[in-house]
Amino acid sequence: MKFWDSSAIIPLCVKEGASEAVKGLLKNDEDVVVWWTMRIECLSALSRRQREGILSSGDEMKARAVFSALAGAWSEVQPTEMVRLRAERLLSIHPLRAADALQLAAALIWGQETPRGLEFVCLDQNLSEAALKEGFSIQPCY
Repeated sequence: MKFWDSSAIIPLCVKEGASEAVKGLLKNDEDVVVWWTMRIECLSALSRRQREGILSSGDEMKARAVFSALAGAWSEVQPTEMVRLRAERLLSIHPLRAADALQLAAALIWGQETPRGLEFVCLDQNLSEAALKEGFSIQPCY
């Protein structure tokens, strides 16, 4: 069981440099855990790629189908007061954007505030560094 950031979910849906690495991690993860906003973040990223001409309309539709299959199988950390309080603390000690603070806060709540030995799958450098400082193991390792 691993906590997945949206930066690691997108390469599962569209071919990117990290796609093979995250696909390998997914094969070994029986229960993908994500933050409640994952659907919005990923659909936003796919729509943005289509608007910018990075994805054709057909490729975006295929990516959304892959995404939908993934979303049907994962577990979500729901928005709670504890997640908000953790995110507020994280903003005061790490150089994170609000959405990233919420992602990491959700991961901490999922890990019952004891992330040692738990894996955080993320391709965003700032978020990865903050998660590492909080005690998570970061995947993929390059």
